[in-house]
Amino acid sequence: MTTPPVEPAVVDWGTQPGDVPRSPQYGDIDHPPSGALAQARHVRLQGNGLPGRWAGRAQFTVLETGFGLGHDFLATWQAWRDDPARCERLFYVAVERHPLQAADLQRAHAGSPLPALAGQLLQAWPPLTANLHSLAFEGGRVQLLLALGDVAAVLPGLRLQADAFYVDAHLDAHRDGHRDDYSPARNPAIGQPRVIKALAALAAPGATLVTSSAATPLRAALTSAGFVPRPARSRNDQREITLADWAPRFRPRRPPSAAAAGREAVVVGAGLAGAAAASALAQLGWSVTVLERHAEPAAETSGNPAGLFHGSLNADDSVYARLFRSAALVAHAEHAAAIATGAVPGQATGLLRLAQDAGGLPAMLALLHRLGLPPGYVQALSAEEASALAGVPLAPTAWLYPGGGWVAPAAWVRHALSTPGVHFVGGVEVAALAREGDAWQLRSASGHLLAQAATVVLANAGAAARLLAPLGHPPWPLRCTRGQVTHWAGQHALRLPVAGDGYAIPLAGPGCGAGLLCGATREAGTPEQDGRATPWAAPETRLADHRHNLQRLQRLTGLVPPADPALWQGRAGWRLHSNDRLPIAGALPLAAMPAGQRLDQARLLPRERGLFVLTALGARGLTLAPLLARLVAAQATGTPWPLEQDLADAVDPGRWRVRAARRDRAAPAGGLQPAG
Repeated sequence: MTTPPVEPAVVDWGTQPGDVPRSPQYGDIDHPPSGALAQARHVRLQGNGLPGRWAGRAQFTVLETGFGLGHDFLATWQAWRDDPARCERLFYVAVERHPLQAADLQRAHAGSPLPALAGQLLQAWPPLTANLHSLAFEGGRVQLLLALGDVAAVLPGLRLQADAFYVDAHLDAHRDGHRDDYSPARNPAIGQPRVIKALAALAAPGATLVTSSAATPLRAALTSAGFVPRPARSRNDQREITLADWAPRFRPRRPPSAAAAGREAVVVGAGLAGAAAASALAQLGWSVTVLERHAEPAAETSGNPAGLFHGSLNADDSVYARLFRSAALVAHAEHAAAIATGAVPGQATGLLRLAQDAGGLPAMLALLHRLGLPPGYVQALSAEEASALAGVPLAPTAWLYPGGGWVAPAAWVRHALSTPGVHFVGGVEVAALAREGDAWQLRSASGHLLAQAATVVLANAGAAARLLAPLGHPPWPLRCTRGQVTHWAGQHALRLPVAGDGYAIPLAGPGCGAGLLCGATREAGTPEQDGRATPWAAPETRLADHRHNLQRLQRLTGLVPPADPALWQGRAGWRLHSNDRLPIAGALPLAAMPAGQRLDQARLLPRERGLFVLTALGARGLTLAPLLARLVAAQATGTPWPLEQDLADAVDPGRWRVRAARRDRAAPAGGLQPAG
């Protein structure tokens, strides 16, 4: 099913100096920025008891039902900055149906009383794609999760517990004929009982809510959903508003949580997955120990000289395309920041993926229009346009992913492991995992205790399943492929990475030299077939595989490699895939389910307390690891998930159990299976 495309806001800026922005679609107007910020402080913050309620807390979450120009967010961020007793981390989640284009956002904040904060928001403003956008500020201590889409459709997919709600009901007009703030996306249906119930499902114990509406139907909907509304008046203009406290007379049903007590974790594995998981947890203030069987990190496939990251698209905007779109946006932010430090070689200025689409460029442009994907995410280029960017002649049309690029995986792993709070321990192999009281214990083959913690993340590729088997966890349907890359030093004309049938990466930077890397082969097999003492270690390269890579390079780009095989260098490794081509990420379901437990929805499965997995990233680890590590970290810490529930279900470790339960439920009575 195609995701409805994002419809950016249409703004009428007026014709006279001092005119305030207006939405022609909804008739909303805005205060000048100073007035909007004052309104946010007097209504949104004070109505929710802020900043006092977040004092001394590890984390605090605000959910807003319309982002608009961002004044409420900026006011909340500034209040957090100014408060010496502030919470350690502020999470701000905003749903916006019609977000502003970057140019409109810049114009809206041209005279902002908070220019530094507004400037940071503008710099981080994402391409307007229909998914969750994670924007980090203050070194990650302030995080904005921007959900673009209709509020009624978006809310059920969010996983979080909000401590404070900023709700714009859009149910009634004020006496002067307009609402008191501008947000064209604020849904007229926000006051509907089903939307209020969706908000209630996300309420944390003790949550509060404020809305600028005084409508009786809204207050009735709040009461029915478990809120206790109380009329109030805005301090700055004495308009009637509604405050509400979350105090349900019933016990809300919540999806199972796997979060354990404490703020310490052990991660097993120091490749891309393990390093990303450790860094994501440490950025949330946790202390993380990483155990790696090799003496150094990134000793297996994550040690390749370079690798690609980019998004994906398809005609039906499938789960696969949506997952990789979300992942690519996070990957670009993380990899670009790492490259900017100078410690990680790479390039985050775009990637070309050659297209063989039937219908050529017109069909590609029509697909982009139908999907509503913005040029900041992907563009359709003619062969001439693509060749001009690449610096070499390219025959077919191409997709340009402006946020794509390449990075040196081993350097990125070391960069992630240098996150404050991460401690790397190499040369230790975990052979057994067992529960002991409230902690998980990790032991060597001789039984020596290597580490223990209430939270453990298994990011050690195929070895994760072997650690789980003795605990009764069923195996996942996994497969391995052997892949080899080829590179050489020297001059070439390629300026951007190009992918298609194979790929080509223009190398530059310390640790990877100058030259070009191409690949990669794909051969089914298992590491055990390699015949080495440590089968998962990098296998030997093959001359035939180098020739195969170089032939594809010439077809892809026309570049001619050195004729002397002595100049060909390379590296081989094993990739781990699942049978559905999706990664495995998240909390482990219980090995033995309670009697009567529903098994047909992943979100309902009870979880092993404090046990998580991140594996089977296949050949797309650089794209997937940053986002999925944040998902695991969010599940472990009880913070807002950076991924919608249905996408989290798609990568859930228990999804095969869910599919089996659905097959059993669909089977005819008497146990007979349908033909075929």
